[in-house]
Amino acid sequence: MREREVGLVSLWRNLMRRGGRTVPAQEPAPSVDAEAAGRTPGMRVASLERTLDDHVQRLGAQDPRSIAARNNLASKYAQIGRREAARAEFERTLEEAVKVFGEEHPQTDVIRENLAWICSDSARPAQAAELWEVLLRHRTERLGPMASDTVDARTRLADALRRSGEHEAAVAHYERAIEDSADPVERERLRVGLSLALSAAGRYPESIRQLRLVLAQRSRRLGPRHYDTLVIHHRLGRAYTQAGMDREAIDALLEAYRNGLAAVGDPEIRMLTFKMRRDLAGAYSAAGRHREAASLF
Repeated sequence: MREREVGLVSLWRNLMRRGGRTVPAQEPAPSVDAEAAGRTPGMRVASLERTLDDHVQRLGAQDPRSIAARNNLASKYAQIGRREAARAEFERTLEEAVKVFGEEHPQTDVIRENLAWICSDSARPAQAAELWEVLLRHRTERLGPMASDTVDARTRLADALRRSGEHEAAVAHYERAIEDSADPVERERLRVGLSLALSAAGRYPESIRQLRLVLAQRSRRLGPRHYDTLVIHHRLGRAYTQAGMDREAIDALLEAYRNGLAAVGDPEIRMLTFKMRRDLAGAYSAAGRHREAASLF
């Protein structure tokens, strides 16, 4: 049964994604016989370490059962927050999987995805980008460019490129992912990422345009006082400020602030409204409207 755990991380992630839930990068799939059996995380790690050592000694490091055992141990390390240990084990697992299964084998790509996630979670975006680029190529060849898993790989690649400072490359992948995605809600998220990449590249008008599109879509879908809408409205106001468009920044932040005040019963919105108030005061100050700024400080 333990050998079958290999691949559960990606399977679990796919099921979570398709159910509309956000998947933390550091959490692998729960094991069939994990803490539910009464064992602590440390005991489970020790058991997986013993299993790996036993497999390597009896079967060799390149036996598929040893590869599965190493992947399971790396996944457990990731689950309990030992990210560097997890990354090292996933890297070793990937090396062995390439030798045994081949560079493009689906099992190899499962392990490559695990490593990509832990690299993203360990502040190694450039390494994650390299892995997602390979996964994107394989999924494009295997599934086609518009398959949901292919679009997801392109999205993760764009995110990693943006975080590693490759802003123009990130823009290109975000734009292609928007074209290929069939999910309107996912396209909203992609436009937010695209706006961040455009802003980082100094392309402020294009960044603002993306945020305006998302704001219009969320206002229709969720309403203007929904937390997710207000987050974008606030971000739009800050984008105007960054672009030096003081009047537009004041208008956007003032409207967002008023909508936030109307929904401050929600604790998250209350905290967001405090940030809007601060940024609105800053926008007033930047425009030379110091009396109105002072009334908000």
